[in-house]
Amino acid sequence: MYDVVIRGGTVVDGTGAAPVHADVAVKDGRIADIGEIDAPAHETIDATDLVVSPGFVDLHTHYDAQAFWDGTLSPSPLHGVTTVFGGNCGFTIAPLTPQDGDYLMRMLARVEGMPLESLRDGVPWNWTSTAEYLDKLDGTLMPNAGFLVGHSALRRVVMHDDATKREATAEEIEQMVQLLRAGLQAGGCGFSSTWSTSHNDHEGSPVPSRHASREELIALCSEVRNHPGTTLEFIPAIGQFSQEVFELMGDMSAAADRPLNWNLLQVYAQNWDMVQHQLSGFDVAAQRGGHVLALTLPDTFRMRLNFKSGFILDILAGWDRLMALPDAEKLSMLKDPAGRAEMDRLAQSTPGNARNVANWAAYVLLQTFTSKWKPFEGRTIGDIASERGVSPFEALCDIVVDDNLLTVMTNVDKGQDDDTWKRRVEVWRDHRAIVGASDAGAHLDMIDSYAFSTTLLARAVRERSLMPVEEAVYQLTDRPARLYGLKGRGRLATGWAADITVFDPTTIGPGPAEMRFDLPGGAGRVYGEAHGIEHVLINGTPSVRGRELLDARAGTLLRSGRDTDTVTAAAAHNQ
Repeated sequence: MYDVVIRGGTVVDGTGAAPVHADVAVKDGRIADIGEIDAPAHETIDATDLVVSPGFVDLHTHYDAQAFWDGTLSPSPLHGVTTVFGGNCGFTIAPLTPQDGDYLMRMLARVEGMPLESLRDGVPWNWTSTAEYLDKLDGTLMPNAGFLVGHSALRRVVMHDDATKREATAEEIEQMVQLLRAGLQAGGCGFSSTWSTSHNDHEGSPVPSRHASREELIALCSEVRNHPGTTLEFIPAIGQFSQEVFELMGDMSAAADRPLNWNLLQVYAQNWDMVQHQLSGFDVAAQRGGHVLALTLPDTFRMRLNFKSGFILDILAGWDRLMALPDAEKLSMLKDPAGRAEMDRLAQSTPGNARNVANWAAYVLLQTFTSKWKPFEGRTIGDIASERGVSPFEALCDIVVDDNLLTVMTNVDKGQDDDTWKRRVEVWRDHRAIVGASDAGAHLDMIDSYAFSTTLLARAVRERSLMPVEEAVYQLTDRPARLYGLKGRGRLATGWAADITVFDPTTIGPGPAEMRFDLPGGAGRVYGEAHGIEHVLINGTPSVRGRELLDARAGTLLRSGRDTDTVTAAAAHNQ
């Protein structure tokens, strides 16, 4: 007798092959048969008029802390995701020492938008090594989850306060290499880092990895090649990359002999020339023996910005220090005409494309917390300012002060036109890019990109018919699984893990995003369910039914080498 039989569905196996009408049988966590199945089962799922596909794979999350207070890693499984990878951007909470835990916690709160009260109340902070951290999560999670080893944690544990002050000595680099080695031997799935100017800590200083030399990065990547089933992730810069950045990523990949994916490639019809420039980094890397892919989000990266966290705003010249100030000092500056003038002067002096962040008039007032400003929600700051006869920054400051810094503003979404979606599909089909970049678990008050999978299926397949469902499923399942070398996952095939998503192709899509105050300490997050996801099985265990997260915690804590095959830089070229 089978454990589960999914009957009467349209099977899309993840390889890009044409859909077939078939049943799927599950036994002992694996797919036992695909075809016409008459045998009985303990549970039967009626998949009439539904698509039966592999579970979706999310390569870029930050669930490292949330995993302790929410083993479901919500809302990802509600969107059909069965496998996630955390520890990206160099931001991990292992390894750890008692003297560095408070720094890492506050850094995460600042740079990844995780409420400090939730990190304090919801995370035990009682491990020292990556091995101990992974062991604490093993057997507790709903989806399968793998975690990279983060550069900033390595640097902080070795250099302590000096991690954000200077380059490392040769001896300190060797100590970091030893810590990385231990983390990868314990099952860490690779190495991650960042040089992005958007990544500043709670003191307004560049995060530890931004102080690393080129030689330090290459030394750490060189260690990765000694460990099977590992990979690289990196955020090199903001805006258009230079030749030096391309060469650095190529050399990192070559040193590790592993693929490297970088975050984030945003695609619009209007920025097509820049998209092509960014993708050209693949070719530079290939000439240097590396394999470098752009991680692209299949939607607009919508940002809900606020002055309390200050993330993204701190890209502006001098604002890294200002956004790290205590709330009372920020409010004092925003209330003072001279303070406002200085903030605006600094913002407008920002060089390059980053200055666009200070285009105050273009932002939409998304949410306010006082009755005075509620009627203005949904309007641009520019319109509000014109009506009141003040500058856009003056108008914004007035609102932010009244809201005690909580005001939420967002960029106008210019990425929902047909031409942009056609360009996005073109990038997904490009061998130099891969779909992902959800950032789920981070920037909890700011983004809704956790819904990347259902958004792709809704906008590109259901609404616009820009690609067939089997190709879209391939982009969400087998392709990322093969890049990370996942053993027996990413396809519906006999003997493979029964990670299965059953969805309605006529209704699939993201549900509305809203603030939900369900985090430790009563903190809030942007949260959204999905339409059309009917069932999710993880390792053969029913885990999601409609919009309900079930009690199952059947996810595998993925460990490199055991659960992943080695994908070399050369082998990745041939996938």
